[in-house]
Amino acid sequence: MAAPSEERVLDCRGLLCPIPIVRVSREMRVLQPGQVLKMLATDRGAVTDVPAWAADTGNDLVEWHEEGGTLVFVLRKGEDA
Repeated sequence: MAAPSEERVLDCRGLLCPIPIVRVSREMRVLQPGQVLKMLATDRGAVTDVPAWAADTGNDLVEWHEEGGTLVFVLRKGEDA
């Protein structure tokens, strides 16, 4: 199944922890519940940080995968996030 179409794309490639999570938090605040953010990262720590952040904040990690050395995370804003 294809990932949902994103409303925003956040490029965090080249940034190290905790900056990608800080930027994801900031971007998600402007989205409405149900809207989707695609985040691009190169810091391998994001593989554990992004799912943990999503679970802690009530947002949904729809999927993540790697494309040519870039980690791609698709997040949906939660109803109560």
